[in-house]
Amino acid sequence: MLHIFDFAREMTLLAVTVRMLLAAVCGGLIGIERELKRRPAGFRTHILICVGASMTILTNLYLYQVMHLYTDISRMGAQVIAGISFIGAGTIIVTKRRRVKGLTTAAGLWTVGIIGLVCGAGYLELAIFATLMVLFAELVLSKLEYRFARIIQDANLYVEYRHSEDLPHIMAVMQQHGAEIHDLEISRINEEADEHYYAAVLSVQARRKNLDDVLIPAVTAIENVIQLEEI
Repeated sequence: MLHIFDFAREMTLLAVTVRMLLAAVCGGLIGIERELKRRPAGFRTHILICVGASMTILTNLYLYQVMHLYTDISRMGAQVIAGISFIGAGTIIVTKRRRVKGLTTAAGLWTVGIIGLVCGAGYLELAIFATLMVLFAELVLSKLEYRFARIIQDANLYVEYRHSEDLPHIMAVMQQHGAEIHDLEISRINEEADEHYYAAVLSVQARRKNLDDVLIPAVTAIENVIQLEEI
């Protein structure tokens, strides 16, 4: 550990102030990135969570070191880690295209809570390093992830067809054109005069260019396919 931070490991007014301020700075830096990307939890939310977690562990340490109440000094911190999960769950949504959004924000909130605990415990080096790592993941690694996502993409395809036995042929054509099928939902739709047709939603993974230029036209060209669209 760095000895320049030794003063902040004591239970003094200066040490507590430094820990709380660092918690606000670390939470704020991560929150700014989320705010700029218009995510559900932004600048103030991250600061409040980080400062609140820091206060929790500081209170635990105060009871142990100053009040001499010899209890489990990790108990309150453990409740913070579990409690943040409920807040993070509120940022996760499923879009109309059945894609999950908000997982990065939820994970960030959970990590910010732990960074707050680290600040409150006086381990300032780890708090600073963890904040830099989170920012690196969200600012740099996210760009790499986006580049890979543009090459290979998940898509939900809604297809209507006339006979139940047409579906295996449709799936075979998709696989022949490089698509991996991960999920399938089938429904039967009635029409007038007791006629009916079938509909299916297939979750596939394929190269974006191949999906638009080859796969969708190939499936649409199948004789008994009524309609195909990406949802």
